[in-house]
Amino acid sequence: MTHTTAARPAPRLAALPVRPTRARRFFSFPATWAAIGIAAIVLVDSVFIDIGSALGTTGTIVGALLGGVVAVLVHRFVMHRLARRATPELAARGALRQGVQGIALGAGFILASIGIVTLLGGFSLSWHPVDAVGTVALAIGVNLGTAAVEEIVFRGIAFQAIERLFGSSRGTWIALAVTALFFGGAHMLNPGATLWSGLAMSIEAGVLTGAAFMWRRNLWFVMGIHFAWNALEGLFGIAVSGHRDPSLLLTVTTGPSAISGGAFGVEASVVPVLISIAISVPMIVAARRRQSVTR
Repeated sequence: MTHTTAARPAPRLAALPVRPTRARRFFSFPATWAAIGIAAIVLVDSVFIDIGSALGTTGTIVGALLGGVVAVLVHRFVMHRLARRATPELAARGALRQGVQGIALGAGFILASIGIVTLLGGFSLSWHPVDAVGTVALAIGVNLGTAAVEEIVFRGIAFQAIERLFGSSRGTWIALAVTALFFGGAHMLNPGATLWSGLAMSIEAGVLTGAAFMWRRNLWFVMGIHFAWNALEGLFGIAVSGHRDPSLLLTVTTGPSAISGGAFGVEASVVPVLISIAISVPMIVAARRRQSVTR
């Protein structure tokens, strides 16, 4: 009886690592994909806003919403194709829940700020609706688009690019500080802006939304905060970062600008600055605890 032995398979050679091309390294560098993403979003959003504003109220709403949709799509493209990473911060699962929770937090923040300023004599409020349905529709549409564009630019792209540049631990703090300062600085060109209003915006908006993103790592949550804040502020007849929109109430500034915010709006008041700090600190603490646990 003869014995046969099965032929042994030839040993496999270990695959050599593929060295990324120069173009791949260039586009995957955080500063590169951040610049491309931000420039694309700002350019397209500006075009939609200009075209929409020329077409009346409906065009303004549609233009703002399209700008927000494009911002989301650009973010996904930049992260997937250039940064080569997933986008859990824009996950569809739980998006509605995160957005609603953000709206609740943003609404509570701005209503508390307006209420305290009013009690301190900074505002005089009166019901004065003109085309209530159209006013509410405009506030919702425009501020949904604005919240998506600004939060994706500052927290979605810029924040995460800075984190990548400097590392997850130190980079997070640098990202929080830099994006907050740039957010405040970006509003320095608005009507009624002052050095104080820019600093106030950096603290109450830049730090608050940055802290919210650090805590949840979810852009829907941060967009919800931004949307509720701006929409309610406008509907109350208060200038939103210096800009006045159609409103349901007529709000007259009656107190000192340190309390009322003056021509820039309640965002230049010391009241929301203090409230935002009280909200931001616990979120930052929670974010740091979670980061220490996952290490």
